[in-house]
Amino acid sequence: MSENNNYNFDKQNDTEMIHLTSIEYNQILNLQQQILEMLSTNINTSQILSKLCLLAESLLPNSVASIMLKNKEDGLMSIKAAPSIPQNGQDRLANLKPGPTGGSCGNAVFKNLPQFVKNTFTDKRWAGLKEVAIDFNICSCWSFPIRDKEKNAIGSFALSSFEHRSPNKFHKKLLETASSIVSIVLANEEIQRRNRIFSIALDDSSDGIIISDEKNQIIEINDAVEKIYGYKKEELIGKNPKILSSNLHDDNFYENMWEKIKKDSKWSGEIINRKKDNSLIHEWMSITAIQDENKQTHNYFAIFTDLTQLKEAQNKMEYMAYHDSLTNLYNKSYLTSILNTPSYKTLILLNINNFSYINTAYGFDIGDEILLCISEIFKNNFQIDTLCKINSDEFALVFNSEISIIDKILEIQDYFMKNLINVKKIKLNITFSYGAVYGNEMLLRKASTALKEAKENGKNRFEIFEQNYSIDYTKREAFINNTNLIKSALDNDQFFPFFQGIYDNFNHNITKFEALARIVLKDKIISPFEFLEPARLSGLLPEITKVIIDKTFKTMAKNNFSFSINITEDDLAENYLVNYLDEKIAFYKINPNRVILEILEGVSSTGKKNHINQLTSLKSKGFKIAIDDFGAEYSNFERILDLDIDFLKIDSKYIKDIDTNKRSFEIVKAIAFFAKNVKIPCIAEFVHNENVQKIVNNLGINYSQGYYFSVPNKEIKN
Repeated sequence: MSENNNYNFDKQNDTEMIHLTSIEYNQILNLQQQILEMLSTNINTSQILSKLCLLAESLLPNSVASIMLKNKEDGLMSIKAAPSIPQNGQDRLANLKPGPTGGSCGNAVFKNLPQFVKNTFTDKRWAGLKEVAIDFNICSCWSFPIRDKEKNAIGSFALSSFEHRSPNKFHKKLLETASSIVSIVLANEEIQRRNRIFSIALDDSSDGIIISDEKNQIIEINDAVEKIYGYKKEELIGKNPKILSSNLHDDNFYENMWEKIKKDSKWSGEIINRKKDNSLIHEWMSITAIQDENKQTHNYFAIFTDLTQLKEAQNKMEYMAYHDSLTNLYNKSYLTSILNTPSYKTLILLNINNFSYINTAYGFDIGDEILLCISEIFKNNFQIDTLCKINSDEFALVFNSEISIIDKILEIQDYFMKNLINVKKIKLNITFSYGAVYGNEMLLRKASTALKEAKENGKNRFEIFEQNYSIDYTKREAFINNTNLIKSALDNDQFFPFFQGIYDNFNHNITKFEALARIVLKDKIISPFEFLEPARLSGLLPEITKVIIDKTFKTMAKNNFSFSINITEDDLAENYLVNYLDEKIAFYKINPNRVILEILEGVSSTGKKNHINQLTSLKSKGFKIAIDDFGAEYSNFERILDLDIDFLKIDSKYIKDIDTNKRSFEIVKAIAFFAKNVKIPCIAEFVHNENVQKIVNNLGINYSQGYYFSVPNKEIKN
């Protein structure tokens, strides 16, 4: 299922998450309520399904909803309801064959799995319907299978959007809920059809009908009443309908009901009665007083619809809203609701170490089995008050009082150390990272902060949140401020390249320049140390890189110097560099042999295949590649040679104290030796005084870069 589920969740604070969950949950309940009311009044299926489509569309702007059903005879799919799709569009989708190229709906039925397609123009699942997508501007389409009681796919419920996007958790819950409602509506339609056939004896009605006299004694019922309640006709005739009462409604309920009947001659509402076998039945009942011309009541006519199945379905949907679909444990929505109380609790978050590798190595089915096994272990051990599964590989343990957190974590560690997880002959040792807190406010945020700290410290570690963790909120505020600064600088054209010369130690002059990104405000210049990390986390690095490339090329078009520009892994992930650089070279008429693209060591040694392909393509066009901060991470010398790297830039942390730190000297000496042997020129960064430069020269390093030779400046200074 991984190809169909690209969950990409925005992290919000607890208050926002609670608020959003409540709003979304109420929206789904409102949709259910409206459809239930339509079902209770016997509105035809087409109207109900069309209304369901319109309600779903209202929860996703710029979209259309559709319901397709599979023909039992030939297995082909056609539109059942799509009030917002024009007829010519419906005709184009008629007789759709389920299959791997049959669009989102065809795949949903073919695979009996949800399908979330972000780009219908390029996704192979839409290969057979690409012209339809283009003609009607269907940019993305999310489809959920409609299943019968045997869980077979009989159709699909889909939301098609006029913009490329992916569903969030709410949209997926909306699709799942809507498909369940369609199943109920279709099942109800079938029940109604069968009941009409077997109830011809009394007005062809499948609803229960009870007629009583002016004293409210039953004088007639239809067959449906016998079937629904389990009483024979003779057992009810002459009796007061109170015989069917559940005694769950108080006196006020019945007083209000009869007051309404006396005033308006009719009443309708939901009522709970009791069958002969003592089981409860939920009904939508309408009672009408039958009067003569003098307004005298002679009979009461009661007709009711059995809502029991629909109520059970609604309860099931409510259950699903607060439970994890795989393990049936409480989910994050439930966790946030119980933590939003003033009472003190202990919260422990556990994240399974290396779970993504387990999924990759053994497959998602085995991964699911492992999660189920772990869930059972937690349920049956450790005396947990509330157990939740809140993410794909994360659990939350809630205790309604203060406990010894360390003792509890040690107990869990000890259990999993002594007991291997055994799933389908696969035995695994499972460990967790733990984050814990005790208190009565912001528990989830605090425990998440502690868990993050634990994960950064290694595997099978735990951290307990203490009140002095307030530094985390300071960092969060700084991150928000810096992100706003970056957006403002991009909007107001305040990013500029500052050029630092690179000194040729053999020719004794500056022959190259590196373009360094800066934010220039009226009163100060802001260095990358303040904005690089927020830019990376907020996804803005590629936008900054594009600005620096454009302005650097514009400046360098006026001279013949070689120059370098920093390229990040985020830029490679966006896959825009090859085309963008081609465009700028053509526009500014710059020979690509002058351009050096600096990438970090980690990209070269462990880069994704697509990233390496891009770098290889750029090399073939004449661009040069430099490894920046070489020695800062883990080096893969073989990969560096495979990429035919043009320059190695030795990490500044070794250069800056090379004249006083023997360890730094030996590391730089080794790198310089390697580079010389493989004939890759070296650049020493952070050359800041004469002593450092002397050692760099003695080691035969080709170039020096630092304040000793050049201070970064907006203008080229040789």
